[in-house]
Amino acid sequence: MAVPKLATLKPFYLLDPAALTVSPFEAASPRTAAAIAPTVEVDGLRPLDLITLGSVAVNPNGARIGKGAGYSDIEFALLTEAGLVTPETVVITTVHPLQVIESPIPTTEHDVGVDLIVTPDEIITCPTPHRPAGVDWSALTTEKIAAIPALMARHTS
Repeated sequence: MAVPKLATLKPFYLLDPAALTVSPFEAASPRTAAAIAPTVEVDGLRPLDLITLGSVAVNPNGARIGKGAGYSDIEFALLTEAGLVTPETVVITTVHPLQVIESPIPTTEHDVGVDLIVTPDEIITCPTPHRPAGVDWSALTTEKIAAIPALMARHTS
């Protein structure tokens, strides 16, 4: 699980089911994760089979709108560059049916698309969701890089 706003040099919480002192449901809470889980760098994680992204809106092609800050896209890019996200990694979002829109959603090269949209009523398979190859440095401002220690470390090395 990502640390909010990727605000530490070790930007992920390691929630290892074998080491949890609480139920996985409880551990998924950001507050609980911060209290019980160690933070790790990207290389402290294992390959991911499934990623769940939050969405404000999504269309049947898998294009999504998040909260607008781009943190999910950066998390995904860091994990992709580390080889932890592969073409076999399934990316889903869970939304209310009203959040599934038919309108096109403008996307850029760094935006992550979803494979599946899960609503209480159905599961929608998206035909060809976009997957960025890694961090799109050209899309990041100097301020954004400076605010995310893991990016700053990669940018200056």
